[in-house]
Amino acid sequence: MLNLDFKKSGGLIPAIAQDWKTGDVLMLAYINEESWNETLKSGVATYWSRSRNKLWKKGEESGNTQVIKEILVDCDEDTVIFKVEQIGGAACHEGYRSCFFRRLEKNGDLVVIGERVFDPAKVYKKK
Repeated sequence: MLNLDFKKSGGLIPAIAQDWKTGDVLMLAYINEESWNETLKSGVATYWSRSRNKLWKKGEESGNTQVIKEILVDCDEDTVIFKVEQIGGAACHEGYRSCFFRRLEKNGDLVVIGERVFDPAKVYKKK
């Protein structure tokens, strides 16, 4: 029986979201035991928001949800990969398909290599 080790890192473990068809890494977030159980129950990636200190079902604001297709667990049982179907085309809150939309050049510059899928100012209207 699987027993993820949430105690090792103070209750949170890394969860890598990866496109289930292409293998592209979409994002890295953290889960706690509550978000893990909600992910398993709902079939939708649910994380723990460290900045908001609450559960965060991916796409609850943007509509860009992540449907779980497969879950991989590492050898230490303290990191998971969620292989997901990215609904809505973008995993990144800045409007890109992947949070890893910039490449570090040898001169130290960051160069945008991705294209925006949506305008975050329109999607995340602050009240």
